[in-house]
Amino acid sequence: MALRIDSYIFVTKVVVLKVFDMENKPTASELEILGVLWSKGAATVREVNEALNQEREIGYTTTLKLMQIMAQKGLVARDETSRTHIYKAAIDQDKVQATLLNRLVDSAFSGSASSLVMQALGQGKTSKSELEAIKKLIEKLEGGQP
Repeated sequence: MALRIDSYIFVTKVVVLKVFDMENKPTASELEILGVLWSKGAATVREVNEALNQEREIGYTTTLKLMQIMAQKGLVARDETSRTHIYKAAIDQDKVQATLLNRLVDSAFSGSASSLVMQALGQGKTSKSELEAIKKLIEKLEGGQP
């Protein structure tokens, strides 16, 4: 699609190869890449690779191949208007988290959200500020507020 404004022509080409189906959940590596894209909004493969390398070393070509596969699966959209392709997440972070959490509760905790919470809090990795936020959420839920 080309837009003509005055004497300038802007060419846009954003590729979404497939609408993602949450039945095919993202792999751990794909979730890492999605995490970078959710925080940055949009990024090149190099920018994603540099962010991933802050946690663990991963090759540029590995990141590139993963992101190409993710585009085919509908996890990311690729803007091909420039030589350097720009990727952005094609799926909503909240929806992915909710779907994965529901599956985890169903499969590992027999559908018991309280068992999940007790296990998570029992690990001793919860900060005081996180505990305060949890208390406020419980109070809000007990008060019948959405």
